[in-house]
Amino acid sequence: MTAYNPPTALPRNLLERSDVRTAIAAHDFGTVFRIARSEAGISYSKIAAECGIKPERVGSLARGVGSVTTFDKVVQIADALRIPGHMLGLMCREWEEAGSTPPSTALLTASLPSRDPAADGLWVGPPDDDLTDPEFAAALIESQLPQHYKSANYFGARQPLAMIAHHAKTIDRLLEEANGSTRRELLRIGGRTAEFLGWLYQDLGDFRAAGYWSDRAMEWAQEAADDHMQSYVLLRKSHQAASQANAERTIGLARAAQRVPNLISGISALAAQQEAAGYALQNNPKAALAKFDEARELASQPKANDPASTLDTSYCTPAYIEIQRANCWIDLGDPLRAVQLFEDEIAALPQIYRNDRGVYLARSPVHTAKQGSPSREPKPPRRRLRLPPRPAQPGHSPSWRQ
Repeated sequence: MTAYNPPTALPRNLLERSDVRTAIAAHDFGTVFRIARSEAGISYSKIAAECGIKPERVGSLARGVGSVTTFDKVVQIADALRIPGHMLGLMCREWEEAGSTPPSTALLTASLPSRDPAADGLWVGPPDDDLTDPEFAAALIESQLPQHYKSANYFGARQPLAMIAHHAKTIDRLLEEANGSTRRELLRIGGRTAEFLGWLYQDLGDFRAAGYWSDRAMEWAQEAADDHMQSYVLLRKSHQAASQANAERTIGLARAAQRVPNLISGISALAAQQEAAGYALQNNPKAALAKFDEARELASQPKANDPASTLDTSYCTPAYIEIQRANCWIDLGDPLRAVQLFEDEIAALPQIYRNDRGVYLARSPVHTAKQGSPSREPKPPRRRLRLPPRPAQPGHSPSWRQ
């Protein structure tokens, strides 16, 4: 049976255009709707009917008024317009698996190396992209990272996924011919980009892709002699292990992160609290709490912040450490103590950490309800596994995802 192809399916030539790809990656559906009508003859009424949007709303979006922000609606638009899932940071859609994937999908994934286990989930540009100035491309990618961090903190990991994947593959392609100082700069920026991409995949629960990009980040950081990033990636891999309840690996990788020489106090604090998380998984409260105390002391020290050589750990404050301690109290079997810590510290979180605030607030009453507390009314949990917030400035640090 031939798979259903809706009347709003975007043709191949549009999906291959750079302006359309950029609009899709940014979830700028108004631009996509406008181009679909003007160049593919797809009426706004057809788009409205297939996407479940009022016709006047489609017109407003096409004029640049408003935006689509809900996950369910993004999924509905992807299916109606036959936009491959990876272009929007989504998983592979059922219609793609049924064989009705637009021809452009093969083109967009053809340039991925066979060693990449996450190949089906990435959006990359065609291999003949004109990238004649690698220094300019690298500087542009680095300048955009802070905004992508903010986007992930506020809207979630799916929002910047496709663009960061594109950036990582761009750097990978540029490294094939780069040398000298240009290569070193590409490696430095590539390490940060690949680490961020690993974090995005981890936050979405894809540990296979997360591990791949964390390994690439480590490879590039080692070649660039970027000691701080090497410690950072060890932290990343440590809390990937914690997310999968592997206590020994969590502790071992956190200790390795602390052995990197000349660490600034912020990274040392994050590594110490990550080791504490591993002890909590072992149900070893004495070791966990001692390491949290060490992390809090380190987090209280003045922060060094040299963007040329270090990562921004300004968000690693004593309050931040206490939120991680609260997570540990849940796993150590004392959720009531966790509740008090959550209530004391979450209120101080900046507004940009919208996703994480919601998850922290959800965890506290849910676990209190499990203890039968009559004074609190449980709320439905959003997700159990969640990463602590990313900093909004260049550079960022992994923390315990639990």
